[in-house]
Amino acid sequence: MNDSTAISTRGPRFVRYFPLVLEALRAKGGTARAAEVYAWIRTHGSLSEPDQEDRLANGQPKLENWIGWARFYLNKKGLVASDRRGIWTLTDVGRSHELSPAEAYTLFREVHATFASPSADEEIDTAPAPRDEASVAEAEMSRSLPILPDAPIYWFVGTIWGENGDQFGRFRDEGLWENGYDDQFTDEVRRMRPGERVAVKASFVRKHNLPFATAGQPVSVMRIKATGTILENLGDGKRVRVAWDPPSAPREWYFYTFRTTIVGVSPNDAYGERLIAFTFLGEAQKYAYWLNESYWAGRYQAPDVNALLRTDVNPEAEALDEVAAEAQAPPYTTQDIIADGCFLPEADLDEMLDRLRARKNLVLQGPPGTGKTWLAKRLAAALIGRSPLAAANRLAVLQFHPSLSYEDFVRGWRPNGSGGLKLTDGVFLEAVTAARSEPDTPFVVVIEEINRGNPAQIFGELLTLLEHDKRVPDEAIALAYPRPDERGERVWLPENLYVIGTMNIADRSLALVDLALRRRFSFKTLNPHFNDAWRTWCGHHPALTDTVLDTVAARMERLNGAIAQSLGEQFRIGHSYVTPSRKQVIADGRTWFAAIVDSELKPLLAEYFYDDPQNADALLADLCAGW
Repeated sequence: MNDSTAISTRGPRFVRYFPLVLEALRAKGGTARAAEVYAWIRTHGSLSEPDQEDRLANGQPKLENWIGWARFYLNKKGLVASDRRGIWTLTDVGRSHELSPAEAYTLFREVHATFASPSADEEIDTAPAPRDEASVAEAEMSRSLPILPDAPIYWFVGTIWGENGDQFGRFRDEGLWENGYDDQFTDEVRRMRPGERVAVKASFVRKHNLPFATAGQPVSVMRIKATGTILENLGDGKRVRVAWDPPSAPREWYFYTFRTTIVGVSPNDAYGERLIAFTFLGEAQKYAYWLNESYWAGRYQAPDVNALLRTDVNPEAEALDEVAAEAQAPPYTTQDIIADGCFLPEADLDEMLDRLRARKNLVLQGPPGTGKTWLAKRLAAALIGRSPLAAANRLAVLQFHPSLSYEDFVRGWRPNGSGGLKLTDGVFLEAVTAARSEPDTPFVVVIEEINRGNPAQIFGELLTLLEHDKRVPDEAIALAYPRPDERGERVWLPENLYVIGTMNIADRSLALVDLALRRRFSFKTLNPHFNDAWRTWCGHHPALTDTVLDTVAARMERLNGAIAQSLGEQFRIGHSYVTPSRKQVIADGRTWFAAIVDSELKPLLAEYFYDDPQNADALLADLCAGW
């Protein structure tokens, strides 16, 4: 706060806000919405707690009423104009005029003498501040919008469509925002409601000219280019009418950013609340807060956050290293999964992805050798929209086993290397944090042999949050091991976190799946496939001729028929046993199959028919007959 904004102690309490309103408008470039002025003064005004918290009898914060009175007096004196709806603007006189406490009180007495008002200072302080015609017009518009039954969603949208370029100029002229895709984001657009706020953003990554150090790592940036209020949803999944706010200088937000074309942000989330306050209320972003959050602290390796904050940034410098980060068409799809060696029809894979997107949780179950883990990782890659290698940093893979515990998976005490213990997040909670930090990008946890551990014990209280309709901040719950430095810590699972489990249904040592877990997952059974797709894949090896593959397929299907009749279909043997990799060298097809029978199928059949070895021998003989 400058010396010129020293607080006046004479007159009604709101007189002290005359200089602050002028300084807030200067900080905003001379023009701002009322809410932005309130937010700036709250942040920079060195206010006491009563000033910020006290309310009038009608429930309005006293601070807002005092600022309203200050605007009224400054307007009457010609320092502030409000000739546009809900917008306060410094006049030429206001831009160059700085008020001392004595001048603020003199201004009050001069204006006060020209209009009828309560005589006592205390009465003026508690009387509702008058509004000019522009403020009344804004209020009328607000009243014409429906009252939202629950918390509004704040929308962040893109305006660049592929080769069409930036459309925002047209949007502003036509008073709308439009989804540029015919087959994407239509559901999100239909959810946009009149009265909700919308911001135009552009996302990119930057390495230099940042207000904090990043240990050489690029940081995600989201530039807020414009804001507005939704007036009408046209219901076509494409367009909404928008009252765009007056143009203002773009502002840059770091860390918690979005790349997809449209994202809705809830004010009930701590991260979202900060972004909303920055975008729509003009509050500054507190970099230290984000650099202290585990996801970014780990990325930028900051032992001392204060050491990362910089003051030598030139905001006018051209950011030559900006790289656009808007979402593109997914480079890895179900067709790529098939090309990688999946023998299922594409329609089946699309159905699995649809169920995963809808339910958030999917279990691939089936006999041994049906490619459950292999497929789980590739379904995760297709959901993320990147190749398996590129998707690795958004994918966590682990295996459940009898000794795995809640402390390993969620959070628990572990040795800190110096004879003590530290509270450490497990794989699952790390994935939750990562997904929450990048809310428009899918993160996937793949759990192999999900029924080999005790899921209810391993997930603990988070088991209930796995349900797809509980992925909201309102469902947050306390953990068994809360962090002592975070009072009232509560955890919820974000919508962009997905879980894919695998389950071998032939393992007789495993108990039935807990019904509570089964209710929270969709299940898809994988079967052995010795079909044309399998033959085509294997046929890339010259030694695996059509005759060899026909014989192998016939014998494996005959073996599986006998196993299903004796033990059940869950004990059949999958195609993975007889599917070579592209790099494998095969000199002779018969020798290759005989080696598989001897080293892999023979021990498995001996286990299956441990109480009937003669049957196992007969099945083996049939597999190798004539070879």
